[in-house]
Amino acid sequence: MHAAMTVDLSGKGCSVQLLDGAAADIARKDVGSLLRLLAADTANVLQAIVDTEFSPELVPATKEHRAQPAEETVGPYELQDFNLYYLSRSGFRPSKVAFLAWHAWADRERGAWPPTMPSAKRHEYDLKTIKKWLEVFVLRFFEQSQFKRSALPNAPKIGSGGSLAPRADWRAPSDASARVWLQELRGNVPD
Repeated sequence: MHAAMTVDLSGKGCSVQLLDGAAADIARKDVGSLLRLLAADTANVLQAIVDTEFSPELVPATKEHRAQPAEETVGPYELQDFNLYYLSRSGFRPSKVAFLAWHAWADRERGAWPPTMPSAKRHEYDLKTIKKWLEVFVLRFFEQSQFKRSALPNAPKIGSGGSLAPRADWRAPSDASARVWLQELRGNVPD
């Protein structure tokens, strides 16, 4: 049987259990300090990742060259993730997704936000903005990007929202048209 040591990390609800073999080269008195140091460094690295703007470019941003701001082209990720979930997972028509998005995003003061979400990141969107970005999503998802998914290699399914891999949960022709989806959205959601 292995002896174990449990280390509480500053009362943050985290504890780490180390078997003797895993910590054989570390003095028992140093384990807590080492884990606190690693936790602090990890938090800084993760915060830097969260603060980095996403970009489809493979070339990193420099002082002279800003990374391509993808959200200016495809729309706010939070809205597009919402659209993706309710269109692909629930199969809702675009007008219903717009209705749900408006109820979710119309007023930043309504509802609860995760406590770690900074105030500046708590966005709200009017119906016109929601419709604009939902049109972009429908066009890109059903018409412009489907061929890319057809060329994807097999990959593991990570989330519970379904996989977009063409040989997994999602089945769609690579030459699909977004026309019907756009007509439904434009005909049922006011400007």
